[in-house]
Amino acid sequence: MMKSLHVIHANGSPALVERDVPRPKLARGELLVRVHAAGITPTELIWYPTSHNKDGSERIGAVPSHEFSGEIAELGAEVEGLSVGQQIYGLNDWFVDGALAEYCIARPEWIAPKPHRANDGEAASIPIGALTAWQGLFERANVTTADRVLVHGGAGAVGVFAIQLARLRGAHVIATASSDNLGFVRELGAAEAIDYKAERFEDKARDIDVVFDGVGGETFERSWKVLKPSGRLVTIAADETTTDERAKRAFFIVEPKRDQLLEISKLIDSGDLRTVVDRVLPWSMAADAYTGKVERSRRGKLVVQVKG
Repeated sequence: MMKSLHVIHANGSPALVERDVPRPKLARGELLVRVHAAGITPTELIWYPTSHNKDGSERIGAVPSHEFSGEIAELGAEVEGLSVGQQIYGLNDWFVDGALAEYCIARPEWIAPKPHRANDGEAASIPIGALTAWQGLFERANVTTADRVLVHGGAGAVGVFAIQLARLRGAHVIATASSDNLGFVRELGAAEAIDYKAERFEDKARDIDVVFDGVGGETFERSWKVLKPSGRLVTIAADETTTDERAKRAFFIVEPKRDQLLEISKLIDSGDLRTVVDRVLPWSMAADAYTGKVERSRRGKLVVQVKG
């Protein structure tokens, strides 16, 4: 048996309850991870895969938090090149149970060896943010050294990696942040920082080649104005049900990719890429992390320590 947290709907709103459940059983090609730490994305409780299965049927009691660090506890049939006890980190599929549990299921293509320079909490803070930034900037926007890149939400869990990766590619990076975080985003590599509460970013940022949007809403809509005619906009914060064709083209959902995790690990171990953990919370505060009850700096990621 193991402890885990499950999403239920009470009075129409999602909530988390702790349960003792059997350890997951492995299918062919899967591996069992003993979870050390899990990254928290508060909005996950209202995402489609949390309440629905892939076939559209209702999903009850999903375990949230799909990014994790830990060690391999067991290997399923036909899993090669990995070993029990190996320290890993990764991002599992949205439609399987996540890592707010003592054990979770993963597949080899979803994980990579944990960066040597990252502790468990730091490693758990990486996968969603770094993979999202990588896929948005490099796969979808094809950022080059000649580009001017505007990152919305530069101090957030995704923005911190978007700034750094765009800078490493040689782009000129402009980031929006609150006044408390302007110096912080500059430390990460932003050449310019805009206080989004005091200034309209379109008055400061012009002729932008790529907008990386992690905010959505009005910020997303206003971003079209700052792009060059050949500019590209990518967002992780659009409404998935939108009928706006531009928004549909701009929106994407991150995917777990081992080859990219391996490259990200190299950058962390070389010191070229920095992790940013807001707070590491004990298991007893995991549910509070999803409700806004946890005091935080709004820099980087909240993480829950699962293994005591």
